[in-house]
Amino acid sequence: MGTVTIGVSIAVPEPHGSLLQERRAGFGDAAAHGIPTHVTLLPPTEVEDTDLAAVDAHLTEVAGAGRPFPMRLSGTGTFRPLSPVVYVRIAEGAEACTWLQKQVRDPSGPMARELQFPYHPHVTVAHGIDEAAMDRAYEELADYEAQWPCTGFALYEQGPDGIWRKLREYPFGGPLVPPQASAPAEQGRLPAH
Repeated sequence: MGTVTIGVSIAVPEPHGSLLQERRAGFGDAAAHGIPTHVTLLPPTEVEDTDLAAVDAHLTEVAGAGRPFPMRLSGTGTFRPLSPVVYVRIAEGAEACTWLQKQVRDPSGPMARELQFPYHPHVTVAHGIDEAAMDRAYEELADYEAQWPCTGFALYEQGPDGIWRKLREYPFGGPLVPPQASAPAEQGRLPAH
């Protein structure tokens, strides 16, 4: 028995994931090749390995209640000076990511935890590198655009070598085209009675 470090995230699909990972490495971020390109739903969290079955059951339930949604990346942002991060902005899909991360971190669930900073969905492209390289990342990806249908999320474990590996994918429970799609005002809401 022991502890494992896990994370939950939405993978940025190909070809976008590899492209952003290569750009991150190119800016001098040594961790780039050990971190698949993603949108975090649960930051690195230590859990007892005996709790992994409960984690799996909880994530299965969260995914079952989730519905596919459009994800669109556009331009860059930064958390500097609070945190040494440059990221690609989420122009569409941020509300759905925020809802999902709240479900994942449900206070009654196995991954309940407080966050160091308020949740802000994003795709990191530079972290903890020198200021000039951070500026370059911010400028060079300012026109970056990508979009895809988000159909689920995944559980990752960080190995002793620092590399994050996918343990399991959790597809959303809803159909690929939600029936509510024809009535956007009602999408994702339950009837009021």
